[in-house]
Amino acid sequence: MEGHQINIIDTPGHIDFTAEVERSLRVLDGACVVFDGKMGVESQSETVWRQADKYGVPRICFINKINQTGGDFYKSLDSIHHRLSKRAFPVHLPIGFEQSINGVVDLVTMKAYTYTEFHDHELVEGEIPADMMEQVKKYRSLLIENAVAEDEAILEKYFEVGEEGLSVDEIKQAIRSAVLSSKFYAVTGGDGRGVIVEKVLDMVNDYLPAPSDCSNTWGVHPKTGEEIERKHSETEPLSGLAFKITTDPFVGKLAYFRVYSGTLQAGSYVLNSSTGERERVGRIVRMQADKREDVTEVVAGDIAAIVGLKGTTTGNTLCDPAHPIKLENITFPDPPVSIAIEPKTKADQEKMSLALQRLAEEDPTFRVRVDDETGQTIISGMGELHLEILVDRMKREFSVEANIGQPQVAYRETIRKDAVEAQGKFVRQSGGRGQYGDVWLLASATTNRVPALNGSTLSKVVWCRVNTSQPSARV
Repeated sequence: MEGHQINIIDTPGHIDFTAEVERSLRVLDGACVVFDGKMGVESQSETVWRQADKYGVPRICFINKINQTGGDFYKSLDSIHHRLSKRAFPVHLPIGFEQSINGVVDLVTMKAYTYTEFHDHELVEGEIPADMMEQVKKYRSLLIENAVAEDEAILEKYFEVGEEGLSVDEIKQAIRSAVLSSKFYAVTGGDGRGVIVEKVLDMVNDYLPAPSDCSNTWGVHPKTGEEIERKHSETEPLSGLAFKITTDPFVGKLAYFRVYSGTLQAGSYVLNSSTGERERVGRIVRMQADKREDVTEVVAGDIAAIVGLKGTTTGNTLCDPAHPIKLENITFPDPPVSIAIEPKTKADQEKMSLALQRLAEEDPTFRVRVDDETGQTIISGMGELHLEILVDRMKREFSVEANIGQPQVAYRETIRKDAVEAQGKFVRQSGGRGQYGDVWLLASATTNRVPALNGSTLSKVVWCRVNTSQPSARV
């Protein structure tokens, strides 16, 4: 866009896929948080907001679906103020209400941009509607007054000449500086299906950080533990992070990779400093939804996918073998929900283990284990929806039919009384002297406890087997 390349990662908002948000925020420089114009800030919105705070990611806000019945830009803005931050200010105001939404007023340029149909391919620039002028002036003053506080030079000029004396470029620079501080959030809204998205991309280009705006990357030497600093420059040694692993049916294993410094070329060798192994970069592709574009190299700030890596998993650092560095890994929560899974047929049994292994490589919040006591295969994930989608992927991508159910519980017995005494006898008469044994068992739950094979506790255990026709003495 206008000579700028924007790498976009779209993450699901459902709580079951919080890992996708976590690893995306780890490698992105800025974020556009999308809110439902009818619901405003929801519980998961707060969760994602805290995740962005954790990584210090600058944000802009887009209030979507305000054209639908019940959609309200200003109520959603109030919910952002009450639940997330008071420092969120509109850059655009919607023209119209609900189904009559047909454009926005840009508070920076003081122009109206309208469309007749949401799928139009261009916005028509015009004058601000007269009935909105008072409201526009109010929100413009709030926007500029709070934005200039983060830029000393523009703040001084603001005190001297007021908001009318500031140029459009100066206002944009003030908003950009404020957004980059991660304490100010520019807000817009509209019908997310159509041409209004162009204004959102303009905001991404104008206000969110470029790689050069971000602070330098820090890591440690994988052997000595010494801290190392890398600048976001193509001339620095290569360093980057593999943040997602997927299996493509056509090219095989894909490792999504963010380059923090240096240049990565197809056909070169890199060091996986997390495992200590060298890897060959077979191909580098830019992913555009379900399309792939082969490229010969990527540089600092780029996000691409690498084909041909064998031992690389989520969170591994790839770097120049001559200048090793290990970046901070990505941490994920433990999965709280588990179900049992079993193949429907014998043929599915052989394919199921391979499918589960591939899915576990892709998703660090998906775990597979075999219960030693029940023999069941147990899969764990972030929620029921998460596991349902993974089971459905097994069917679609790996042609594995499986049954799911609740895991079995292995019950154990223990002693509830202070002491229990029992007797057992062994008698065998097959001619001659015969065999006779007498066993007394004394078990206590409180004294002199030793572990037994079934997990309970025993004490003073005596086993007696006597090859005589005379009964043994009680012991």
